[in-house]
Amino acid sequence: MDVSLILKIAGVGVLVSSASAILSKSGRDEQAMLVTIAGFIAVMLMLVGEIGELFDTVQSVFGF
Repeated sequence: MDVSLILKIAGVGVLVSSASAILSKSGRDEQAMLVTIAGFIAVMLMLVGEIGELFDTVQSVFGF
């Protein structure tokens, strides 16, 4: 796992939380929820490759 991946995830988290807070304060709760879901999906897409590498490593260690 690379440090840049952790920083990217933290950056997305900060942006999503601030956008969600601003939208919630202005009374747009539905848009705030959509921003939160979009941020979660973006982070999951970033992690898919890393999870695939983890499964490959586990598979090679146990010889499957």
